[in-house]
Amino acid sequence: MPRPIHFEIHAADPARAIRFYGELFGWTFTAWGDRGFWLVKTGEAPEPGIDGGLVQRRGAPPTEAQAVNAFPCTIGVNNVDETLARALVLGALVAVPKVAIPGVGWLAYAKDTEGNIFGLHQVDVTAG
Repeated sequence: MPRPIHFEIHAADPARAIRFYGELFGWTFTAWGDRGFWLVKTGEAPEPGIDGGLVQRRGAPPTEAQAVNAFPCTIGVNNVDETLARALVLGALVAVPKVAIPGVGWLAYAKDTEGNIFGLHQVDVTAG
């Protein structure tokens, strides 16, 4: 069955987005070529997950209150509350406050410094 193997973050200000994700999750970014693209390393094997890319946005950014028109990525974290609080300090905004997914865990959505929505998920089978 096909599975996601790569993601892309579009950014009007790549340096700002690199700082945001680097400080929030510890991801590393390596410029690739001279066309405004960076490789994103999110972790080390054998941990589950995928790596991706960051690209210079080539159009208008998302507008406030528009419907989601992308394919948001959700990041597994140890603590949704702590990670969301740190994201806010780094310039994120809450898109959807933390909610329980009964028997699964906690989920929240935020907007990064570029207006992109991303999810945070904490495993907790007692959530609900």
